[in-house]
Amino acid sequence: MKVFVTIQNKQIPVFADNLNKKTLKLLKLALDKKVENGRQTLKKCLQTLISIEVIGCEAILHSLNEKDSLALSLY
Repeated sequence: MKVFVTIQNKQIPVFADNLNKKTLKLLKLALDKKVENGRQTLKKCLQTLISIEVIGCEAILHSLNEKDSLALSLY
């Protein structure tokens, strides 16, 4: 399944096998919180974010530079 979320005025594709409204809401809340209060490494990843993959209760944030990709817990 593929949906789009808006982060920092960019449309980012989100891929998942089973994506419901609760998971999507948790993802959006976690990303908004990390944009405001995240550490420098996470902010760098969010600036170059190209896609998000949700696996279970984790979101894998894929960035342009493979070294900047991170896993973010949703719960």
